[in-house]
Amino acid sequence: MNRTLSTATLSAPVGARMFLALLNNIRHGHLELITPCNTRMVFGDAHAPTGATLQLHDWRACQRILRAGDIGFAEAYAAGWIATPDLTALLRLALRNEASLDQLVFGGVLARCWYRLRHWLRPNTRKGSQRNIHAHYDIGNDFYQLWLDPSWTYSSALFDGDYSLSLQDAQQRKYQRIIDTLQLKPGQRVLEIGCGWGGFAEQAAQQGIHVHGVTISPSQLEVAQRRVQAQGLQDRVRLELCDYRDLRGEYDAVVSIEMFEAVGEQYWPQYFHTVAARLKAGGQALVQSITIGEQYFPRYRSSADFIQQYIFPGGMLPSVERFERQAARCGLHPLARHAFGRDYAETLRRWDARCRNVHQQIAGQGFDEHFLRIWQMYFAYCEAAFDEGRTDVVQFLLQKA
Repeated sequence: MNRTLSTATLSAPVGARMFLALLNNIRHGHLELITPCNTRMVFGDAHAPTGATLQLHDWRACQRILRAGDIGFAEAYAAGWIATPDLTALLRLALRNEASLDQLVFGGVLARCWYRLRHWLRPNTRKGSQRNIHAHYDIGNDFYQLWLDPSWTYSSALFDGDYSLSLQDAQQRKYQRIIDTLQLKPGQRVLEIGCGWGGFAEQAAQQGIHVHGVTISPSQLEVAQRRVQAQGLQDRVRLELCDYRDLRGEYDAVVSIEMFEAVGEQYWPQYFHTVAARLKAGGQALVQSITIGEQYFPRYRSSADFIQQYIFPGGMLPSVERFERQAARCGLHPLARHAFGRDYAETLRRWDARCRNVHQQIAGQGFDEHFLRIWQMYFAYCEAAFDEGRTDVVQFLLQKA
């Protein structure tokens, strides 16, 4: 069955009929939809190679998606109102048809305004940053240990096309590229803004480099300090709870790995001024950040998406152009950049697989099915965006003027 509504679906709620009618606008690939009454429908070109399946268990999902777009979809998925054998494929199909499925992707005007207001009310002030970080990173080291690799790294790995590498090896390759790009030498002092669980600090210190790492997550600091002590690296690594805005002193280099996304656009100038102020004259910084395509930035900036609402409150991605322009205004000259978004998609696939393999252990820690579904959505949502080129991850090399 294809685009026409069947007799069975004509008895569906008004919102559901509107939802099904909008699916007729699919122009790229095809969608097989299974209704709550087990009617099968195909939207788009059934012969197109790109396809996905959506199972509706509850008609309420349609109204939720119409109202709130990707946020509504995530809520419906978390509630068990919808299912799919391949969540990433479904999200990729939505991205490819974004122009013709505007309301299904972005939701209605009132909901967009409401979620944008909620996002705006969670700014990354000193206290706000602590709340926002706590909402994600301090949910428990035991949880993250179940599925992160042994380096405890929660940022994109670097495979360079070699997907036979283990996740841990690819993470260490990422750290080594940072060390090599900055040409760090034994005895040099490096400031790491957002040190996480200590992966970079450990690898750099093992090569004689002195690292001062800061975080505002007590849970992360606990693990990072324990790792440093276990390796006997206390003479080369100093880790502490500290907001980047409170830092003092000068360093040979600055490293910041996927912390910039949590800064917030309002605070971008303060972040870059801090990096410049902490560098010695002529010193270099390497900042790894997720980016969004410049063509998508204006709409992204004026709304709020699923990630900002449920995963990283207060978060904001830059475009490459805006990142480098703001850095230059603050005295940091962009020297080079290295993009590896496909590797982030692979990293996410591995994290998702690891999470699914330890589903029972996660549940045993007290996390319910709703939580697990939200994280499945998070991994798939980001994987689709990286695979489709909507987002990227970039290592920016900057030099103090």
